[in-house]
Amino acid sequence: MTTNESGRPSRRGPYAKSTERRNAILAAAHAVFAAHGYRGGSLQDVADHVGMSQTSLLHYFPSKSDLLLAVLNWRDSITGDGTTPPDPGETLVDAVIRQARFNEEIPGVIELYTVLCAESVTDGHPGREFFTERFERLRRSYARRFTQLANEGRLRDGVEPETAAASLIALWDGIQTQWLLSPESVDMAGCLRGYLELVISPNSTTHHPN
Repeated sequence: MTTNESGRPSRRGPYAKSTERRNAILAAAHAVFAAHGYRGGSLQDVADHVGMSQTSLLHYFPSKSDLLLAVLNWRDSITGDGTTPPDPGETLVDAVIRQARFNEEIPGVIELYTVLCAESVTDGHPGREFFTERFERLRRSYARRFTQLANEGRLRDGVEPETAAASLIALWDGIQTQWLLSPESVDMAGCLRGYLELVISPNSTTHHPN
């Protein structure tokens, strides 16, 4: 129930109810795919999680692949896709550490990403294009940031911006997997900081490009 301009209670319209139900389905699919992967998690699992029939679920998402892509985009809307402009005055190191720690605090987002990214390399996986394009955007985004550092004399000798960008992404994905398996033993943010401090000259006040 909501309140109209006269102060009287009014029922929410069908659009609000539809949006609420759609978000509930996305949250359920997020949990199911994070726990079982796309291959192992069924539409019926998602429908059961929400408490609705599979037929009703298909009214919102016509196919399992449609639901998968919606979940992946929803996940990025929560965490960002890695190309969001930095906060004013924020260094590259600070931005990466902030994002890593933020992700740790949101239940399921690292699990979902790690499971579905690994699955996406298999034949016919509907998430393959999503992850391929996502990695391309990330490499371009971080390469631009490392290039600015190089232009400012803040990258160590011999470090190529494109290689540093790809290596940062590879480390981040790999350390997330180790953290999922042994969260008490792996300092994800610390490992990322250590890598960046190896390639960025010390005592710099590095900032992201706009």
